[in-house]
Amino acid sequence: MSEPASISAGIAARYATAVFDIAEENKALDSLETSINDLAAALADSEDLNNLIHSPLVSRDEQGAAITAVADKMGLDPVLRNTLALMADKRRLFVVPALIDALRARLAEARGEVTAEVVSAKALTKTQSEKLAKTLAERVGKKVTINASVDASIIGGLVVKVGSKMIDSSIRSKLNSLQNAMKEVG
Repeated sequence: MSEPASISAGIAARYATAVFDIAEENKALDSLETSINDLAAALADSEDLNNLIHSPLVSRDEQGAAITAVADKMGLDPVLRNTLALMADKRRLFVVPALIDALRARLAEARGEVTAEVVSAKALTKTQSEKLAKTLAERVGKKVTINASVDASIIGGLVVKVGSKMIDSSIRSKLNSLQNAMKEVG
């Protein structure tokens, strides 16, 4: 992980821990989850919101006023709203995407779920996805949510990441292994 990314992840993890703990104490985890999903959707849809959180040209006060207004308009959970205002005051809004990811991970952990990142050469059918989730759940011992993506360059097979474990059964990796083995022989 690059240094700036690890710094952002560290900052986001600290804010996420605080927000999660307060929401859990107030029994507002469902409200928090709805709010972070709404915020993630807004970030995905609005270039202006992205510019607001990333631009060094926007002053601290302008960022704070704007993010508070956005949070109020969206009806975000008060804990998240206050955290965003604090982050604006500390010039830390650039970590909001990492904060969302960290909060989603904490919420999933609290529900006993894990997310599996699955890369396939073609889009998985619903049946394939359900079968894979069931198989992974048996291995991991938790409910598994599949986050699937398509990468035609793997030619076939799957690359599955669950937590720190990765299973690469792609044709591309098998061809690379074969190519390396042939280099060693000759």
